[in-house]
Amino acid sequence: MFYWLIELSNTFPGFGAVRTVLNVFRYITFRTGGAVVTGALFVFLFGPWIIDHLRIRQGKGQPIRTDGPQSHLAKKGTPTMGGLMILSGLTVGTVLWANPLNPYVWIVLAVTLGFGFVGFYDDYLKVTKQTTSGFGGKLRLLIEAVIALVACYALVRLNRDPASTALTIPFLKDTVLHFGWFFVVFGAFVIVGAGNAVNLTDGLDGLAIVPVMIATASFAMIAYLAGNAVFADYLQIKYVAGTGELAVLCGALLGAGLGFLWFNAPPASIFMGDTGSLALGGMLGAIAVAVKHEIVLAVIGGLFVLEAVSVIVQVVSFKLTGKRIFRMAPIHHHFEQLGWTEPQIVIRFWIISVMLALAGLSTLKLR
Repeated sequence: MFYWLIELSNTFPGFGAVRTVLNVFRYITFRTGGAVVTGALFVFLFGPWIIDHLRIRQGKGQPIRTDGPQSHLAKKGTPTMGGLMILSGLTVGTVLWANPLNPYVWIVLAVTLGFGFVGFYDDYLKVTKQTTSGFGGKLRLLIEAVIALVACYALVRLNRDPASTALTIPFLKDTVLHFGWFFVVFGAFVIVGAGNAVNLTDGLDGLAIVPVMIATASFAMIAYLAGNAVFADYLQIKYVAGTGELAVLCGALLGAGLGFLWFNAPPASIFMGDTGSLALGGMLGAIAVAVKHEIVLAVIGGLFVLEAVSVIVQVVSFKLTGKRIFRMAPIHHHFEQLGWTEPQIVIRFWIISVMLALAGLSTLKLR
């Protein structure tokens, strides 16, 4: 609507003052701020209604693993699928403030909602069948892979640049790895890996959403810089025209995440569920692929990588030797078994996320 009004004001003389006011909507920074406020307000206003509705619909709430930490049994009855709150605020903020003609916005949003639907179905099966396992892991990964492959193919075709199928290395400005069309598979791996890594991190109240917001804020800055020819040239990073608009989408997620955290803070009134964790991880992965900062995602999202690696190491070690490396995986449960309280784990992991984000952002200049 704002774009239409700006064009309309340009066609009529005497609309200088109106044009000056409307011109502010051309700035990505302004619209990113608007998306933050919109996403937060939407979740704050509709969050209580969504929680009450889910509590009535779900009855017993999310099933709690009996083989997990015993302290979690007290959370029995808490509704899940809180990701619906985040995705709703994210979608509203994006639709209202992002440039509707920008294809990057729609590709990333499609990945986010696609992964969210997969997570929603998984949560639905858990709640209705009152089991901690949803539908088959292989089938779920296959659906995620198809969504990611289509998105990566679209991103490569959209860019039409030889560098669109290359991997840039942080700290090394002249070193790139040319993958050709295999990059589509690599990009899909990044997206699927990010989605499931965030999914594994979501195990304590507030543990996943804050690191996701920290990573999102970091990539909002990266997207803005990578989408600006002047800044990209100054920092000697890959310029990808149009990706600056992804900062608006990141802003919408930041706002929606803040609203969700209000209800997810200990003791949580609602859990994010796979609906949210898969979607948000997939979104981060898609943005990283779009702006050509896939390796930087592994640094900024190092906490998610650590959680995923801890599960892989635990499974491999147990299958090969019959012994477990950690007392319980993912690793946040290991620290619970060591006697750390839930707030201690959550806040310390937040601190780690901030430090990793700063390390990742430093790669923009140290090239």
